Amino acid sequence: MKVHLGGEAEVKILDDVVVKKRVPKRYRIEKLDRELRFRRTKMEAKIISAARRAGVPTPIVLDVEGDTIVMERIYGTPVKNAMSEEVSKEVGRLTAKLHKANIIHGDITPMNLILSDGRIYFIDFGLAFFDNKVEPMGVDVHVYFESLKASFDDWEKLRDAFIEGYLEEGGKEEVIVRAREIEERGRYVERVNM
Repeated sequence: MKVHLGGEAEVKILDDVVVKKRVPKRYRIEKLDRELRFRRTKMEAKIISAARRAGVPTPIVLDVEGDTIVMERIYGTPVKNAMSEEVSKEVGRLTAKLHKANIIHGDITPMNLILSDGRIYFIDFGLAFFDNKVEPMGVDVHVYFESLKASFDDWEKLRDAFIEGYLEEGGKEEVIVRAREIEERGRYVERVNM
């Protein structure tokens, strides 16, 4: 059994299942903390299922109880270790499908994507939510671009391939424009703080 500790949850990998349990936050009032963990767990499971219905490969949710989700384990390679222009283009297509279903993943990075049998699976919907506005979609795309920049020398080609796939699948051009605006805002803040 492997155990991974994140900021929000403890993830245990047991044979063919993954058990994700949101950890209590000691700084919150106990009753409020429990309510938040239960509500966020239920919402995460709902979003994972909605993403699957929208045509985006995700783990199958097997059970949800309280602050715990039990999901199918996806065997494969983190996209970080299998990245190519074609892979990034497919990530763009799948992200467009999420956005057309008003799903914001919140953390699209190569480590939250698994390549398995030629399909790319989106995992870790812990920061996901429903929204139909351009700004959160632009932030979603911006997070992916920043993760490319941090991990790959040819990140610009990978970014361009993502954009091609995103637009081919019917993603909105204004979301790509917003992602670029968000990057510019970051550069402005860096210049001002120098």
